[in-house]
Amino acid sequence: MTEKTTNYKVPNLDRGLEIMELLATNSSGLSIQEIKNQLNLSQTTVFRITQSLLQSGYLGRNEESKQFYLTRKMLSVGFSSINEHDLLDVSLPQMRELRDEVKETVFLGIMGDGEGIFIEQALGTHPFKFMLTPGERFLYHCSAPGKVMLAFLPEKERLAMIDKIDFKAFNKNTITSKPSFLEELELIRKCGYALDREEQLQGVVCVGAPIFDYQGLPIASIWTSGPLERMNSSNWCEYGVIITKYAEKISSDMGYHKNTK
Repeated sequence: MTEKTTNYKVPNLDRGLEIMELLATNSSGLSIQEIKNQLNLSQTTVFRITQSLLQSGYLGRNEESKQFYLTRKMLSVGFSSINEHDLLDVSLPQMRELRDEVKETVFLGIMGDGEGIFIEQALGTHPFKFMLTPGERFLYHCSAPGKVMLAFLPEKERLAMIDKIDFKAFNKNTITSKPSFLEELELIRKCGYALDREEQLQGVVCVGAPIFDYQGLPIASIWTSGPLERMNSSNWCEYGVIITKYAEKISSDMGYHKNTK
């Protein structure tokens, strides 16, 4: 770097980036004192920068241990600018094959800050089919993709995101409490896929499976939605197995290996 270029450096920005890079390699989180010692920064500097990143949503903090960790917001920003096209290129052929097998619309979505984000679909072949507009949001507690991505997050990040959920009730099928939701996520981890049993829209069922990256982290989900008349409890397991099969193919193409997790 030349002397002229160095004059344009912003010290606090550089330190903020150093802190985020350090936290990226410490998934269990670090305290202010630990960050200070590892980066040789003053405690005041670390405090101010971590508070700023915490307020803007890029960091979370465990209230018991007082350790800071990176939130999903950083992944969402990076994903939008770098990996989205890679994921789409890998996913679309598999989504179309899945659509041809189940005949229902197949969707692709990622995790956002507080809500999931729908990004692509392969339209179903039935005369009546579901469709969404790219960029639409979905709630975590009452959607198959939302539930399945949360289920496979590292525990600390999963619990931090669950603490922010409002658990709004849409009908009698909606999960409306944290304990019930945690039980649901445990079942999802065991079977590998998630269900939306008319939990937001009466008469609409969704089945979704997670897509993992090379680190074994859930970066997206594919799911299908259909009317209860075509997707009822008698075939939910069949849908789950089929969708999981295609999600695993996409995950493999994204660099994931089962022994990563």
